[in-house]
Amino acid sequence: MFLFIIFFFNLNPDKNTSFLWSVTFIFLEIMNITCKKNKLKYLQLLQVILIVFFFISCSSNKKISNKKNDVKNNNEIVIKYAELLNTEKKKITNLKLYGFINDWYGTPYKYGGSNKLGIDCSGFVNLFYNEVFNKKIPRTVNDIYLNSIEINRNDINEGDFIFFKIESKKVSHIGIYLINDKFVHASTKKGIMISDLNEPYFKKNLFKFGRIK
Repeated sequence: MFLFIIFFFNLNPDKNTSFLWSVTFIFLEIMNITCKKNKLKYLQLLQVILIVFFFISCSSNKKISNKKNDVKNNNEIVIKYAELLNTEKKKITNLKLYGFINDWYGTPYKYGGSNKLGIDCSGFVNLFYNEVFNKKIPRTVNDIYLNSIEINRNDINEGDFIFFKIESKKVSHIGIYLINDKFVHASTKKGIMISDLNEPYFKKNLFKFGRIK
């Protein structure tokens, strides 16, 4: 009996499960003493308990494995976006935000699209706000602009809007500000990507900065 307990301790090092096994061990020892005349009943009880704890152990190990994978993935995201944004790893704090960007990064551009097969700039921003900030915003660039408040460049924060007028008198493109003058957007040529506001093309077409009302 003791060997069974040692086996399951090694199978599942989780503290809570180990505690349950300790209590169960004591309970089974008591039952062993009280059920000497009915060994079959004792063995049946032992079998049921071992089966139950086997499934508990498997479930707990799966949770531990998933947690380790999450930590690994988060570390990879921090390293990746610290490099892309040319900043320190400690400044990549909103893992939900960068996890969303990472999930969509490289998705091709498609006018009017809103899925992984293709998405446009306002569609991406719409999904971004819904998933990351749990906020519903308008679908089109112009409607997002009309429902935002203008802010100064010095006051811009991670998640704020950047509006562009590209070969148009109206607002025609939108991106989401990150840090260090970098922003994420749906490029017509490269899809979801990160660009720099200091690039001549974007400096030329930059219109305003905004924040959702």
